[in-house]
Amino acid sequence: MRNRLIGVATACGLAVTLAACDAPVSKDQTPLGFAIKREMDLKGMTPADPIMVRIFKEESKLEVWKRTSSGQYKELKTYDICRWSGELGPKQREGDKQAPEGFYTITPGQMNPNSSYHLSFNLGYPNAYDRTYGRTGAHLMVHGDCLSAGCYAMQDGQIEEIYALAREAFRGGQKSFQVQAMPFRMTPENIARHRGNTNASFWNNLKEGNDHFEVTGVPPQVAVCGKHYVFNTQNGDLDPASPCPQLDVPENIRAAVAQKQQSDAQAVQVAIARLDTGGGAQPVQGGVQVASSPAAPQTTTQAETSTSLMSRIPTFRIPGFGRRQGQQASPVATTTASAAVTGYTGSINTAPAEDPFAVFDLFVTVDARTLPKTAAEARRSYEDPARID
Repeated sequence: MRNRLIGVATACGLAVTLAACDAPVSKDQTPLGFAIKREMDLKGMTPADPIMVRIFKEESKLEVWKRTSSGQYKELKTYDICRWSGELGPKQREGDKQAPEGFYTITPGQMNPNSSYHLSFNLGYPNAYDRTYGRTGAHLMVHGDCLSAGCYAMQDGQIEEIYALAREAFRGGQKSFQVQAMPFRMTPENIARHRGNTNASFWNNLKEGNDHFEVTGVPPQVAVCGKHYVFNTQNGDLDPASPCPQLDVPENIRAAVAQKQQSDAQAVQVAIARLDTGGGAQPVQGGVQVASSPAAPQTTTQAETSTSLMSRIPTFRIPGFGRRQGQQASPVATTTASAAVTGYTGSINTAPAEDPFAVFDLFVTVDARTLPKTAAEARRSYEDPARID
């Protein structure tokens, strides 16, 4: 009898254990996968090491960087942003559907495991800089569900991994992480292309922070004074609206940033000369190229609109009918060296005769913003506690 009871108890214990193994893991507790942990190992990182995030609107990229054993940060992984709304430029007011640009700080309290958009974290807009300009709005997120009206929307699997990276960094002791939301990669070519934009001064200020990060390999300390971002200052509390005092920046950082800015300024002039003579801009990093007019410098509205729309329209490839520029070439089709810079390329001149389909470069694009929203989707924007703006 005793042996029977022991057997029953053992069987029950095994059943409980198996049931526990089968219990679903909540999406905010999704463990990091083998591939991302292996990448960390190769780059001298651990899950507990601090992170930072860089966002580039025009290229539709989100990068997660992580501190290495050297103390500097390295890029861990780049994700394609599924959708962002508005145009290049900062968010100005509630309801303008613009995704923010600037430097934002994310704390554990800004992580939302219960978002109706799968998972999300709040950017903390408006920050001190935004408030000095009277900017309004709330609930601006990085989230899942690939739906955006003022936010940066990711695929659900992507936001789960990004969320997990932040979660493990917080568990490792990081108090907050920085998000650098940029209009585009701060290359001389991009600065030259957008030099006539009304936001050019603001973007040059963002570039200062970008330069501080690139020369130090560490997220810059960010403050605001004189209605400008300032970086790595050792001054005390600064008043965002008052003129900046003499800023106390470590000399080694100040000198390195000044050298980079001087070099970039020369490269910008070269890029401007190339644009003015009809040479066209160099390819934008991230595999997206921007149309340019050989007859005259680009107008701000046309260049920004075509670029931002193109970067946010998902492209569906019909098998055998070419590729999107920036993707790896197939064995049977390559792009012509003389193809026009329009965001798409043709492969007619170099298509092998044995591949009749390679003479086409056909894409079917669908912009989900032009499709009718269901009543449920429309209602959800207002019912979600993390409602997008």
